[in-house]
Amino acid sequence: MIAFAVSVFFLNHAKVDTGASTSFTVGDIRIPAALENARGREAVDRAREITNQVGVTGEIGFIRYSRREQRFVIPISRPGVEAIVEVDAMKRTAVVSRRATSLLESVAYLHKSPGPHNADVRGNWFWTRVWRMLADGTVYLVLFISVTGVYLWFSIKGERRNGLALIGAGVATLFAFLYGLAV
Repeated sequence: MIAFAVSVFFLNHAKVDTGASTSFTVGDIRIPAALENARGREAVDRAREITNQVGVTGEIGFIRYSRREQRFVIPISRPGVEAIVEVDAMKRTAVVSRRATSLLESVAYLHKSPGPHNADVRGNWFWTRVWRMLADGTVYLVLFISVTGVYLWFSIKGERRNGLALIGAGVATLFAFLYGLAV
């Protein structure tokens, strides 16, 4: 919960240094058959063969292919490192650009990681799947605690007055914030 809360501030107010990257070239890359026509998880699995050859691990974001230039672009993320693997299919070379990320950038990556966008590709790295289970488990736990808390509040008559007072204070605070935003 704290990681999600802190990462929201970073997502909105961060200054990221994208110029601090290193790159290297790897030759004699074996390009998997029909990678240019693959889609979804199949494309990720084939691209993983390339990233293993160049020594980069992490969550593959997408695979972009330029037919005219016969080049693949494969962005890879994991907490602490962002990398882009640019593969020239004609020359069978790959240029790998890496950038170290800060702790707050890593937390922001984890914040966005289990999301629904590009769902057929997401979760292609083991640790991303682990994080997804932890994030989902946290959400379900909070929902369970909320529902059982409301049930217990309703069941215990002595706590109803305090609960109603707190709900009233929450509603008043909400309207005060909305009024402050409108002015």
